[in-house]
Amino acid sequence: MKALLETACRVAAGVVLVCGLLSAEEPVWMPPRYEVVPQAGHQAAFRIEGAERVRWHFGGEYPRPFFYPFSGPSGESLTRMGHPGAQNHDHHRSIWFAHQKVNGVDFWSDNTAARIRQKLWQAYEDGPEEAVMASQLGWYDGEGVELMEQDLVAALRPGPQGAGQELEIQITLRPASGAESVELGKTNFGLLAVRVAKSLSVHFGGGTLTNSEGAQGEKAIFGQPARWMDYSGPVATGAGSQRRVVTEGITFFDHPANLRHPTKWHVREDGWMGAAFCLDEGLQIAAGEPLELRYLIVAHAGGYDPALAEKTAASFAARGGFTVTKSTRPHRQFDVARRIAAGAR
Repeated sequence: MKALLETACRVAAGVVLVCGLLSAEEPVWMPPRYEVVPQAGHQAAFRIEGAERVRWHFGGEYPRPFFYPFSGPSGESLTRMGHPGAQNHDHHRSIWFAHQKVNGVDFWSDNTAARIRQKLWQAYEDGPEEAVMASQLGWYDGEGVELMEQDLVAALRPGPQGAGQELEIQITLRPASGAESVELGKTNFGLLAVRVAKSLSVHFGGGTLTNSEGAQGEKAIFGQPARWMDYSGPVATGAGSQRRVVTEGITFFDHPANLRHPTKWHVREDGWMGAAFCLDEGLQIAAGEPLELRYLIVAHAGGYDPALAEKTAASFAARGGFTVTKSTRPHRQFDVARRIAAGAR
């Protein structure tokens, strides 16, 4: 009889018997669906149900941090490290922050001593709906003097119609401590850009470049305002006899609350697209008046779907941004939380 009771306890509700006693109140730990997991070599992996979808790189061996890979629904990366045919574009590292003129200093190319460095991470938050990372970066000139400070919040979320994923990015720029202002100079190079996989590009692959207004191709799109930009095309997945080609893509959204929305775009048929915030004019950022910009980068299955993009844009517009605060919770320095969007209930 004793053995029978012990067996029943062991299998009841799938809970293991501990020290011969079963407590119905004991919590059962379940892994979060969305996670940010720090990795060796100054990296952090964003995962969905244990599968890595995006990785953040902030090691000092590179001039500036970046996200790579950025996986599509197939699991293959939809972004690339560098240009397919020109080594002088190695600064195109997947998804990256840069600007050609910050107080006149080049933070865009690799032919510069200027550097962007992560100063500290503030929060890694796992959860059932999204995984969120908050960190703080510094933009330093060639002499190591900090010119600008950047707060970064990145959130991995479910993709449209349950396929792929969304990488939501919020950046806040301010002058370095003690400085009265910092100048973002007029240029089409910066602030956030995406180098797509070779197969997605128009020139090197079989891709198509389309904007929110329905225009296609570099000539029709370059320098024009648009609410979003899409690069879609063929992607090879699998190996050997399982090798096949699917269609996937990236849609890059500018948030409607951003200054200068809809942004103008720097795009190329060789496979990149950038939100060119200062294409027409520069901007002076004063101390106490930081610049906050929000973007959404979506990996989707299939070709470009304007109706789905409209729906995704509306969802993005309705979400509040993020706030990072000192934490009052045990064993935490900072908390990152979503703000309530205007008009939300």
